[in-house]
Amino acid sequence: MMNEFDMTDLGLMHYFLGIEVVQSAAGNFICQKKYVLKVLERFYMMSCNPVGTPTEIGLKLTRDLNGERIYNTYFKQIVGSLMYLTSIRLDIMHAVSMISRYMDNPTEMHLKATKRIFRYLKGTSNFGILYKKGEKPSFFGFNDSDYAGAISWSSKKQQLVTLSTTEVEFVVAASCSCQAIRLRRMLEVLVHQQQGPTTIFCDNVSAIKLSRNLVMHGRQTYRCSLSLLA
Repeated sequence: MMNEFDMTDLGLMHYFLGIEVVQSAAGNFICQKKYVLKVLERFYMMSCNPVGTPTEIGLKLTRDLNGERIYNTYFKQIVGSLMYLTSIRLDIMHAVSMISRYMDNPTEMHLKATKRIFRYLKGTSNFGILYKKGEKPSFFGFNDSDYAGAISWSSKKQQLVTLSTTEVEFVVAASCSCQAIRLRRMLEVLVHQQQGPTTIFCDNVSAIKLSRNLVMHGRQTYRCSLSLLA
């Protein structure tokens, strides 16, 4: 391109749109440390105490009709700043998705959950993604769920209500497997075919046993279809 256009070679890329790039013999590492610190400073959270998780264990957010209201424009600015981080920091995707549901009418409860994410970012500002050189990459999936919500690679609400914890874990594991197949086909188009099966991690023993029982697959699919129709 330099033969056709007037261009200047600035060397290796180090910073682009808030993303820091470190290129070495081990591979390419990308992170958003500067952006994280800038966000913490903007919302007066630089002096907060770090924590090890982005949300409290078992956190359930709801519409707090009786709680103290928060200026929604301010809350939207927080959510928007955190959303830009989720392109690299997938570990906060679920937490940010939860607080984003209440941007129209946020309260102190939702702001408290948001501050928890800031505290997590304070202690993990160095986290990023390392693309190793010479290593053939492969992907795997995690899934977890409850009676009304599902977490997978895309982090979205569940489309049906099930009758037991075993059934809901089985449904979400199946949904996660479908997403894995879609990603594998996408990588094939990009001439990066995955070798071998994709591992899906599930924490429910009953759902794992059910997935290994080929006789029960037809019955489970039928029950899921009835739930969707209902």
